[in-house]
Order: sequence, then structure tokens, then C-alpha cells
Amino acid sequence: MKASYSNAIRNVFYQKIGYLFFAVAAADGSVHTKEVDKLKTIVREKWLPLDGIEDEYGTDAAFQIETVFDWLLENEKTGSESFMIFANFYEEHKAIFTDKIKKLIMETSGSIASSFSGKNKSELMMLGKLQLLFYPK
Repeated sequence: MKASYSNAIRNVFYQKIGYLFFAVAAADGSVHTKEVDKLKTIVREKWLPLDGIEDEYGTDAAFQIETVFDWLLENEKTGSESFMIFANFYEEHKAIFTDKIKKLIMETSGSIASSFSGKNKSELMMLGKLQLLFYPK
């Protein structure tokens, strides 16, 4: 992510990524433990090293992904609602989403969708919506 964006916007960026990953996991109407475990693994392996931004508590901002995901799960939010929240943020802040970030988002989303019994129809549709959002024809 470009250094010219404020830490506040970067924190919101990670929160909205959490909405997206929840939308992928919840696309079929339920979130499985394997999907949560896969998300946490990928956040630690791929998202934490991305930049050194910290939230207001001194924690790596990438942990906002997990925090928002867990909150959405606990509050029984829907995948479609969460996707729209992410999509609206994306449309307003497209410049933050470099090709590298989009690629990482697509890879992470695909890994979450594949983590429990492969990708089902609902998850494939959600991944298709994401693909169209990032790369409209």
C-alpha cells in the first residue's frame, strides 16, 4: 500500500478487507472452523509483513482483518451485506488497491473458499463478484 495514505485510512482498509474475507467465508450461509483457521494463518504469513502500520493500540493494523471477521461472525452478519460494505469502500478508495494488493486479496479469498471441502457454488459466485469488481470488462 502506498505510504501517502494516512494510518487512519490504512486501518479502515484492513477493516474492510475483513468484511470481504468474511463475505467469502459466509457465502454459503455458514462459516466453518477451517475457513477461520485459514484466514488467521494467511493474515500472519502474508498480511502482517505487508507494512508496519499499527492501530491506535500499537498492534499491527493487519490484525484488524481478524478482529472485524470475528465481530461479523459473532454478530451473525451476512456475506452479501459484508461484500457490499467492502465494495463501497473499494469504489471510494481504488487508488489504495495496487495490483499487488488485489492479487493478495484474490489469493487469500480463494484460499479461504477452498479451505473447507473445496469451493462451492456460492463461494465461486462471490469470487466472481470480486473479480468483476477489481477487473470490470
